[in-house]
Amino acid sequence: MLQTSVSKRWQTVIPAPIRKRYAIRKGDLLVWLDDGQTIKVIPVPADDPIRALRGAGRGERLVEQLLASRREDRSREQ
Repeated sequence: MLQTSVSKRWQTVIPAPIRKRYAIRKGDLLVWLDDGQTIKVIPVPADDPIRALRGAGRGERLVEQLLASRREDRSREQ
């Protein structure tokens, strides 16, 4: 298990073993996926970001989450 802290400017460091394993370099983009219980950080290659993210949300029950969120919004509006 690797652990980092968050700085007073809300920044954190990507541990070296993870940077090396996923070939993350300065200037690369990271996508943060929040399912309400966990956070996933996904490196996105600049050459084809759509292809890199394909399937990233699989198993996250995103449709159910979207519908629940819409129900909450509707109940607040009434």
